Amino acid sequence: MADPVRIAVIDSGVHPGHPHIIADRLLPGVAILADGTLEQGDDAALDRVGHGTAVTAAIQELAPQALILPIRVFREGLRASPRALIAALDWANAQSADLINLSLGTTNPAHSDHFAAAAARITARIVAPRMAADDTPCWPGMLPGVIAVGLDWDVPRGSARHGDEGVYYASGYPRPIEGVPQQRNLHGISFATAQVTGLVAAGQITPGAD
Repeated sequence: MADPVRIAVIDSGVHPGHPHIIADRLLPGVAILADGTLEQGDDAALDRVGHGTAVTAAIQELAPQALILPIRVFREGLRASPRALIAALDWANAQSADLINLSLGTTNPAHSDHFAAAAARITARIVAPRMAADDTPCWPGMLPGVIAVGLDWDVPRGSARHGDEGVYYASGYPRPIEGVPQQRNLHGISFATAQVTGLVAAGQITPGAD
């Protein structure tokens, strides 16, 4: 039997007690500070924001057998430094991740070379948005070799379409929460990215073979 896919999720961590989370498929995670410093410990990757938990749930819905390696770069809000993101990519790669779900990036082209250098030395496949919410180019999603994701609200949740320039488009809705309208729940490109990651992990998308 093949080894399960290992997916690093660079986000706000994960809360293992959430009902949408398959806790026994979580690997020990870490936190990475803005300066790239690594923090380890039982609660290092514990989600206090909720975003990473929702992203992880969207991945696990489609790839329940995958092993999830949570890496917390968000703390109080949904912002992280480029240095933290690059350190997270390198750490995920060192842990033998097969896929790295990065539901964010930088729109500052001054950082593009740093992300390009990181992507060149990383053997894991990175899944990331190609554009930010305002259609501004986003790195590392703009880089060759990265599995680029776009947002399409008309694509049914749990599926993706292969569009122009090799971009995979998916819905921006996460797993639904009973009693909460979709528009009031977390939503956006992060969850399109998570669904593409789950589809790749489940073998329903094979980048490069489309």
